[in-house]
Amino acid sequence: MSASQPEQLALCFNKEEHVREFFEKTLAGKSVELKITANTTSMVSVRKKTSSSISVRLQRMFLDAGADVLAELVQYIKGEKRETPLIREFIKQNIGKAESKKPPRKTRAHTRGKYHDLLPVYRELNGRYFNNSVCCDITWGARTRLCRKAVRKRTLGSYSARTNTIRISPVLDSGKCPAFFVEFVVYHEMLHAHMGPEKKGRRRVVHSREFRRRERLFRDYEKAAGWEKKTFSPAR
Repeated sequence: MSASQPEQLALCFNKEEHVREFFEKTLAGKSVELKITANTTSMVSVRKKTSSSISVRLQRMFLDAGADVLAELVQYIKGEKRETPLIREFIKQNIGKAESKKPPRKTRAHTRGKYHDLLPVYRELNGRYFNNSVCCDITWGARTRLCRKAVRKRTLGSYSARTNTIRISPVLDSGKCPAFFVEFVVYHEMLHAHMGPEKKGRRRVVHSREFRRRERLFRDYEKAAGWEKKTFSPAR
């Protein structure tokens, strides 16, 4: 495959194993037996097997859940959370997929561009900053007439919790765009996937104070912020 051809890849090809490992890491070392079901009546059920192991039955839709929903599932499994707004909203958005007789189609990620390959960037950032806890698809966005308009608004990437997918603007797949800036945009969207929005009353804050603090932990933050301001300022 030449460098100019898009690579097709489902990043989280073993999502069931990823979810099981996520549960075990956040359940104080308990062993988790995970069973994925097509049951649309009982979405989540938990059974204690021994003092150090539990059995969890999980509706298959949750294999596409982001880290915020999985974290709330852990609290539910531990019996620490009675209200589950993120889980309820996720079920509401995905119930049609769950009731389908056919299994949901896996997202195909187009990661290899002409100048930049998103896959090694995603993997390196996941290990460096997230302890490999982010599990979502990443892809270059489609080149459309709206693409340049989005760049004028400085919309260079996006994360959809509904599809659990990061999309990076193809405008960045350019020889003029430095690798550190592509990495920064990917890191920014991975933060969204990892943290989810913060709720303040009835408002959902996507760029919270904690989000901005963590954003500045990126190793080339100052250089990336400076390059973005110089290249994508509204005056240009």
